Amino acid sequence: MHPLLEGMLLGLTLALFFGFGPVFFALIQTGIHRGFTKGFFLAVGAFFNDLTVVTLSIIGAHAIMNTMHKHQLLGVIGGIVLMIFGIAALRHKIDIAEGEDENIKLNEPHALMFLLKGYLLNIANPFVWLFWPTVVLGVAAPFVTNTHDMILFFAGTLGVIFSSDVAKVFLASKIKNYITDKFLRLINNIAGIVIFVFGIVLIIRSLIQSGIL
Repeated sequence: MHPLLEGMLLGLTLALFFGFGPVFFALIQTGIHRGFTKGFFLAVGAFFNDLTVVTLSIIGAHAIMNTMHKHQLLGVIGGIVLMIFGIAALRHKIDIAEGEDENIKLNEPHALMFLLKGYLLNIANPFVWLFWPTVVLGVAAPFVTNTHDMILFFAGTLGVIFSSDVAKVFLASKIKNYITDKFLRLINNIAGIVIFVFGIVLIIRSLIQSGIL
């Protein structure tokens, strides 16, 4: 099979079966609350993080996977970052008055802040740092010695994942026109709780692996 098609198949698999982590809820939440543009920048940030990790994995996958102490420290730091994002989501107030222009928002964060959030939100997930090196060593092993095929493979994988993230944001931005404030608050709270709990789980798992717990 062509490397590009194999990469697209892997990307589709990830989008369907592994696409419901913290980034998924953050994309949906941002698409509903902030609109498509801000959600798009969040997806771009997540994409650049994947691209960064893939590049590092290709350069030194063995070193990344064997440095367990750094991985555990990353898990603790990542968990704290996710908990902060979760608390921020829970504290976010939603109150859309009838007849109010939803496009006018005071103190609206710049779109580039969402790009940074997307990058940090994904980089805080140790699963990303474990998964991509595994893909490089395993699934993409036949292409490691061929730079052209390697680029095509990961272009297909990351392209499909990015497209699915943009689709999530687009659909979420459209849904907001047909739902109530109560539903918006429910989505906001679910996103905040899921991200917060995921952060706690990452911290506990890292402490167990380090032998502290």
